[in-house]
Amino acid sequence: MFRRGEPEPFAPDVEAQRFRSNVTPPPRERPSVGELAGRVLLTLVVVAGLIGSMLLAAPALDVRLEEPRGQQQEATENR
Repeated sequence: MFRRGEPEPFAPDVEAQRFRSNVTPPPRERPSVGELAGRVLLTLVVVAGLIGSMLLAAPALDVRLEEPRGQQQEATENR
């Protein structure tokens, strides 16, 4: 049986897509000086941490293709 008066389960979604409000939202609040300083400080800490980790990891990533000096001396002494 067809029931009248009861809304369909997805009817509010369709109505919401068509609905245009003439009410403007309130303006965004500007961040305070303390909040801006905190954001800048946090950004600097993150960037400094990334740069520091790159500087500390650079020697470990260095690839040397030469043989160590000790092995070269042993090879020349055995000849």
